[in-house]
Amino acid sequence: MKIDQDAVGQVLNRLRRAQGQLAGVIAMIEADRDCTDIVTQLAAVSRALDRAGFKIVADGMRQCATGDPNAPMTQEQVERMFLTLA
Repeated sequence: MKIDQDAVGQVLNRLRRAQGQLAGVIAMIEADRDCTDIVTQLAAVSRALDRAGFKIVADGMRQCATGDPNAPMTQEQVERMFLTLA
């Protein structure tokens, strides 16, 4: 399965956001910031990555539901994608 071009931009935006947040976490650690602040930012990075992954899974499900012959997926493959993110 390939990511639909409409979803690619959204996934890339989410990944770039996570990349920026991760750079912020690194800077916070280097600046010896409070661990509570660091963990809060790490949680934000994790959510951004999860959302990118869920967008990819949702796109795959949409392709399956519409019967796109270019990207057929079995129920087992979709389940595996979900479990990978859990």
